Amino acid sequence: MTDENTTLDAIGLLCPLPVLKARKRLKALAPGDTLTILADDPAAIIDVPHFCAEAGHEFLGQSDGTGHQIYRIRKGG
Repeated sequence: MTDENTTLDAIGLLCPLPVLKARKRLKALAPGDTLTILADDPAAIIDVPHFCAEAGHEFLGQSDGTGHQIYRIRKGG
């Protein structure tokens, strides 16, 4: 079951917590499912794409929300 609306609210968490929580959340998802991460940690802009490259997930991009960033990941198989 693909859920395009799986969101992880990591606002207020500092490195490495946003990535650690994303890893845990992605374990419960099926390959091809997407995860949206909300984060305001300045390091996340580097950490999230690096995590995706290391873990075999697809980094779908980053955009700006109000006071935070929005990251989208597609779980790899």
